[in-house]
Amino acid sequence: MKKIHGQAREKRRVRMIEKRRDPVSDQQIARLGNLLGSFTDSGSIENARSLLTAMHPAEIADVLESLPKNRRLLLWEMVDIGIEGDVLMEVHDEVRDSLIEQMDPQELREASQQLDFDDLADFVQSLPEQLTTEVLAGMREQDRRRLETVLLYPEDSAGGLMDLDTVTVRGDVTLEVVLRYLRRRKSLPKNTDRLIVVDQFGRYEGELPLRRLLTNKLGLLVSSIMRTDNLPISVDTSEHEVARIFEDYDLVSAAVVDSDNTLLGRITIDDVVDVIREEAEQSVMSMAGLNQEDDLFSPILRSARKRAVWLGINLMTALLASWVIAQFELTLEKIVTLAVLMTVAPSMGGISGSQTLTLVIRGQALGQINSNNARALLYKELSVSALNGFLWATIVCGFTYWWFGDLSIGMVLGCALIINLLCAAFAGLAIPLTLKKIGVDPALAGGVVLTTITDVIGLVAFLGLATFVLL
Repeated sequence: MKKIHGQAREKRRVRMIEKRRDPVSDQQIARLGNLLGSFTDSGSIENARSLLTAMHPAEIADVLESLPKNRRLLLWEMVDIGIEGDVLMEVHDEVRDSLIEQMDPQELREASQQLDFDDLADFVQSLPEQLTTEVLAGMREQDRRRLETVLLYPEDSAGGLMDLDTVTVRGDVTLEVVLRYLRRRKSLPKNTDRLIVVDQFGRYEGELPLRRLLTNKLGLLVSSIMRTDNLPISVDTSEHEVARIFEDYDLVSAAVVDSDNTLLGRITIDDVVDVIREEAEQSVMSMAGLNQEDDLFSPILRSARKRAVWLGINLMTALLASWVIAQFELTLEKIVTLAVLMTVAPSMGGISGSQTLTLVIRGQALGQINSNNARALLYKELSVSALNGFLWATIVCGFTYWWFGDLSIGMVLGCALIINLLCAAFAGLAIPLTLKKIGVDPALAGGVVLTTITDVIGLVAFLGLATFVLL
C-alpha cells in the first residue's frame, strides 16, 4: 500500500510540473534534477519522459549539467529528438562533447535541422571533422551555402553571432505595401523589433521600427519615417564590443554589414545575453585557473591535471615568500614577536590590491580605461590607499602596543602597512594594464602576480624595517 501511495504521489508531482510553463529558479532546477534522478533510478521511465516533455530546453540543459555522467547519458536518451539541438546549444562545451559522443550521424543531422544558422554554426564548429562533413552533406545546398557564410567569420565576432534570417524592405515603398508583405510572410523571425531598410543592391540604409510602422499613415514612404541614427555593426566587430553596443543603446536587434555597407544579417538580444553571461562566468572561473566550459562531473584525472598547473604556480609564489622570510631568520630569532605579526602587512596589501585590481579589470571590460585617464586613476588609487594606510597603521600600532607593550614594533608594522598598501595600489593598476598590452587575460593571471608582489613587499617592508630599526 505504501508503494502505491508513493507512485500516486510521484504522478501528482509530474502532473503539477507538466502544467507549469513559467521559468524556474535554480532551486527548482535542483529539485527537478533530483526528481528525474529518482525516476531513472527506480525505472520510472515514462514519468521521466513526461517531465522532460514539459520542460524548456534550457531547463533540461541545466538538469543534465547537474547530473553525474551515467545518469546524464540515461536521461539524454529520453530527450525528444525535436529539441536535442536546442538542448545541445544550452549546455557547456565539455558536456556537449560527451553527449555528442552518444549520437549517430543521422541523429546529429536531425538535431541540427531545428537550429537557427547562428546556433547551427556554433554547433557544427563543436563537432569532430568527420561528423561535420556528414552533417553538412545532409543539408540542402541553399542552407549549406548560408551556413558557410556564417562559418567564414570568427566565432567571437559579430559575423559569428549574426543570424541570416532578416526581413528587409525598400525605402521607396509605402507602409501599406510593407504591411501586405508581412501578412504574406505569416511569421517573423524571433526578436524582430524593426525591419531593415536596404537599397536595390542590398546596402544598408536605415531601420523601420515596428512601432513606427503601426502608428503612421499607410500612404507614407518607408524612407520618410525610417531611422538612420542607429549605425549598423561591422561584421568584424568583437563579441565584447557587440555586447557593449547593445547595452549602451538598449537594443533588441541590430543589423550587421560588411566593409561595403552591404547587409549580411542581424544580431539579436538572446545571443548577446549569452555573450554577457559567458564573459561573466569566464571572469570568475579564470581567477581560479578554470574554464566556464568545464564539466562539473568531468573525469577525475582531467580535472586534476587542469588544477595541478594552477596549484604549481601558487606553490612557487609561496616558496618565494618563504625564501624572503628565511633571509630574516636572525631577526626573527631575536624578536619572536615579529613572527606573530609578520602576516598582517602582506594580508592587508593583498586585500587592498585586489580591490584595485578588480576595479581596473572591470573598467577594462567596459572600455573605460585608456592612456588618457590611467594617470588620474593611479593618483586616485594611491590617495585612497594612503588614507586607508594611515588609518589602519594608527589602529594596528595602538593595538600592538596594547598587546605586546612595545610601541616600536607597532610603528614598524604601521609603516610596513602603509608601504605595502601603496605598492598594492600601484600593482593593482599596473598589472592588468601590462598584461592586456602583452595579450594576456588580466582576470587569469592578475591575481597570482598581485599576490606574489604584495606578499613579498609586505614581508620585506616589515622584516626589513624591523632589522634596521630594532636591531
